[in-house]
Amino acid sequence: MALSPRTEPDMVDELLVEVRMFSAEFPVLLASHLPMMIVALDRLGASNERLREYFENYRTGNGLVPTPPPVTPVQRERWTEALGDRTREYDYRAFFENEVRRLGIDAALQTYLPTLIPGIGASALHGMMRTAYGVMRMDPSEVGTALGYWSATYLPMPRARGAAPVTDDPGEVLARACALPGLHQVVPETDLLWHNIRAAGAKPDFAPVVDWLAIGPDTGRRLAATSLALFAATMDFASLHALTGSHWIRLIGPHLAEADRPALQRYFWQIIASLVPKIGFPSLPSAEQLDEWRHLPAPGWPEIAAAAVQSEDEHDISLVFSAREEEAVYGDRLYRVVAARRMGLIA
Repeated sequence: MALSPRTEPDMVDELLVEVRMFSAEFPVLLASHLPMMIVALDRLGASNERLREYFENYRTGNGLVPTPPPVTPVQRERWTEALGDRTREYDYRAFFENEVRRLGIDAALQTYLPTLIPGIGASALHGMMRTAYGVMRMDPSEVGTALGYWSATYLPMPRARGAAPVTDDPGEVLARACALPGLHQVVPETDLLWHNIRAAGAKPDFAPVVDWLAIGPDTGRRLAATSLALFAATMDFASLHALTGSHWIRLIGPHLAEADRPALQRYFWQIIASLVPKIGFPSLPSAEQLDEWRHLPAPGWPEIAAAAVQSEDEHDISLVFSAREEEAVYGDRLYRVVAARRMGLIA
């Protein structure tokens, strides 16, 4: 499983073309991480051989299935009529690939994401994830596919009503959500992450949560810091998506009109708040505890990246890549510690 400084870009492009032959989900209703993992592995230093090996292992191991057959073309003037209908994945993907070609990436995002953002929980945030990876590479085909995926799996949640916010602290939003009686009675249809999200969103006392957070210039940094603290405290599968999701919204935000960026942060954090029952109603660690963890001995990023490249677990790769990227922006060594812990390199 050799590492290389960077693989040839045409291998990544070749594999992404192959990935787009498959549905964005595989049975039963699980998000395929394969296109994003090809990009992350490449950036973590995987060789072409390893990229192809991972592709084949993921495809066969998870039983990826072809994109569902077309139903009827999506009409631009009525494009929202089938949001959330998974049988329309082909139609939505075809529509958005054409729209991205017609408008360009940024204009397509600015035209359509304001409508899609309230359904950001689509496929447990993975429609957003694929969009983020698409804009990271400025790949029109991947962005179009991602917007189609987001549309076909759109997940309705309570909408913002413009109520006065109660705090500018994302951690306080989570603490208040933990205290909601309704969230202590969540019974999801299955243990799928998006079923947990949907079940929490159906509780009447959860409806105001989306308006609780005051959005300001520092909100992105605070979301990232709170997500890091949450994952450090729990090392939980659901809280992992808070850390990686903070990375994804940071990538997407600059491509939106400035007026639409707060909604991206607001609805993302609503989804994380909906997951507190799944995480176990967590308490965030103190600043002192975080600082203690921050200074634990940990290997450097090359060793952590090498371990991730050898892993078959998409969440290992996703977490390590996002943590490395977020540390590069925010400078918090705790990202390296949690990544090393996730990879079993430290206790």
